[in-house]
Amino acid sequence: MDDGLLDPSIMHDYRYHDQFTEAPTKRILRIETLAESLMAELTRNAKDEDLAVADFMADTYLLFTERFEIQIKQAIEDPEVAGFKSIICYRSTESLNIEPDYERALLKIGPSFEAYIARCVERKRYRVDSKSVNDFLVLKTLELLASSYEKGTFSKPIQFHAGLGDTDIDLLQSNPAYLQPLVERYPEVPFVILHSAYPYTREAGYLAMAYKNVYLDLGEVFPMLSRDGEVKVLRQSLELVPFSKLLWSTDGHLFPETYWLANRQFREALEEVVTGFAREKDLSEQEAIGLVTAILFNNANYLYNLHYPLHDGGTAIDKRMMPYAKVIDPNREATQPSGAPKSSTSTYDVRIWSSFVKLNQEIRFVFVQWLDWMGTIRHRIYPAIEFQKLIQAGKRIEISRGNLGTLQDDTVTPVVNTTGIVCVEPDLKSLKPAAGSPRPAATVMSCLCDTEGNPIPECARCAVKKLEREVLEKHSIELLVGFEIECVFLRRGSDSEQSEYECLTTTHAWGTLSAEQWMKLLPLTMEIHDALQSIGIQIQAMHPESAPGQYEFILPPLSPTEAIDTLYQARQCIAIVAEQHSVRATLHPKPFSGAGSGAHAHVSLNSDHLSEEQLQAKGTHFWAEVLAHMEALCAFSLPESESYDRIVEDSWTGGVWVAWGTQNREVPLRKSAGNRWEIRAIDGFANMYLVLAAIMAAGLRGMDEQVEETIKDCPENPAHLDEEGRASYGITRPLPRTLEDALKALEEDQVLASILPAGMVRTYMVMKRSEQRRLLRPEPERRRWLIERY
Repeated sequence: MDDGLLDPSIMHDYRYHDQFTEAPTKRILRIETLAESLMAELTRNAKDEDLAVADFMADTYLLFTERFEIQIKQAIEDPEVAGFKSIICYRSTESLNIEPDYERALLKIGPSFEAYIARCVERKRYRVDSKSVNDFLVLKTLELLASSYEKGTFSKPIQFHAGLGDTDIDLLQSNPAYLQPLVERYPEVPFVILHSAYPYTREAGYLAMAYKNVYLDLGEVFPMLSRDGEVKVLRQSLELVPFSKLLWSTDGHLFPETYWLANRQFREALEEVVTGFAREKDLSEQEAIGLVTAILFNNANYLYNLHYPLHDGGTAIDKRMMPYAKVIDPNREATQPSGAPKSSTSTYDVRIWSSFVKLNQEIRFVFVQWLDWMGTIRHRIYPAIEFQKLIQAGKRIEISRGNLGTLQDDTVTPVVNTTGIVCVEPDLKSLKPAAGSPRPAATVMSCLCDTEGNPIPECARCAVKKLEREVLEKHSIELLVGFEIECVFLRRGSDSEQSEYECLTTTHAWGTLSAEQWMKLLPLTMEIHDALQSIGIQIQAMHPESAPGQYEFILPPLSPTEAIDTLYQARQCIAIVAEQHSVRATLHPKPFSGAGSGAHAHVSLNSDHLSEEQLQAKGTHFWAEVLAHMEALCAFSLPESESYDRIVEDSWTGGVWVAWGTQNREVPLRKSAGNRWEIRAIDGFANMYLVLAAIMAAGLRGMDEQVEETIKDCPENPAHLDEEGRASYGITRPLPRTLEDALKALEEDQVLASILPAGMVRTYMVMKRSEQRRLLRPEPERRRWLIERY
């Protein structure tokens, strides 16, 4: 409830309304009312002659801004305050056309604020109606809300009056489209556009569709418009806006009948629109129920952090759409507000599954997937109805602990422990449709944990999630990772399973499109693109690489866990589509002589809270420590003997020296632009969760310890420099030239072992050496064995 509409002396306190409702009332704090009350306190006893006193203006300004900041910070921490509100539409000549830059706004505020103070002293009129002062109030509130997000909490929302109002607004300037620069500048803060923004409903709807931190509130037009007008506004809102972004409020005030009438008319209009959708088969019955419960209850319950149990009718909320999804742990038990009904702890956010099923109603099976030490996808298939029962009951999938110690073909290793169980816990945020499945199905990636849900040391995915969170919380840095998928398309030389593979195309070079490529490869790669798109993976580009039959698909930058999940789901899709055409898409780095395939990872460090200089400094520490462990990291990133066939000079594969360089492709670490780096010493054999966990652990240690850079930016191919030339750049260490060299480096790197989960390095070493013994076989057989598994 907005309790800043009128003088508090003539209105009930917001808590007065608790007697009429089942749940306690929460406050919406109107920032202009707060500012005016503070200024009244500061200047009520001042006299005209005080204006001529030295420092009066400066002291008043400093006191006002200090107290305003304190009050906003206290409100952010106050559980009674659900959000904030600005009515700048009523107070500024340019309404929502707000100066988006806080620093520039501070430079402009001086003369306007002095005029405001003088008016308050001389006329005892405290209304804030200066553009510069109003802009400052909004921006200061947004800055404080954004900083509360930085500290590890989520931002409370801020509401903006837009459109429909009284005669003291400038209708043209109250178009919510003017808020776009602010929305982009403060992505951590949810913006709620009030009153359907009428007559700018479609403009507000566009913002709510395009930005995940914008929501549209449908209040006030009920009952102000005619019935046809109300229905039209509701239809316009649903034209573009996901219904998880629509909220309902009455805008009732002064008279109880206003609340009753607004609720009645909105429900009537909503019934007319939604039943029409259902009648035309645009929505199923369950989807229609989900839409109604989302708009009337669930969306506001989630956005304003009220923590009430979701309505049984269903929900359209997907936490991945929320601006603070990366801060809130969807598996933790929410703290119940005072007076709120209690809800039981759940292992899963079932709402994500509900939303997924509504968009993919044909799903009949779910492939629960996880990765083993050797980077092989393991899975268990559930009928969709049984999977739903499993997650609704909060159950995990129990498997034998011994399963974690077997190789790609289930060869037993010394790691196998036949006693005990581990649990597979699907991460519902990774749900995607399964391309090419014989029956409609979905895939979901999973973590490994104990029976209580605690991560186990063998789970590299858990390690990546933990490190991702620590980098954000300790250093205000969000990591984004984008992978390249390089693969070679092969076909067997004959129908015999023992026959050798042959490249699908031979008239082939980087970026070319020969007639052979056009006929044999282009239709396949386009089909792969369409299949990836159908499961929600939008590649950024694709192109032929240098080797015969070789192609590259470029994935978008995502958070580390999501990026790796997407990588494996994309590879799976590529392999399945190719197999449907009797083609093998292999990640083998050197299936034949000539150019090979890598699995380059582009990693960028991003922050909305650090200056560019601070971010660059942290990046220097991050990558300095990664380079310090490069030889040991190769045991994870280049995990087979064949991987080292690419550690050669003059092949654009990352070179043979531990080095880095700006736009230098003959070093294992290339700085491409700003804070974006490419890790080139990786191939498709690697377990990418292990690789990223090791890199992130090293980088985090580098930032924690402020490790200084000892290797300089190398502008040349280090292999073309003599020893003295390399030394001038700090390049003194060669990369491992064999897998055994890399494993030995990992074995000796006690620091890296200490910053990874306990026992992870030791177990990996045992597994990898067991695998190498298993692979002691003639070369054609060994190559075929690896091609068929990677």
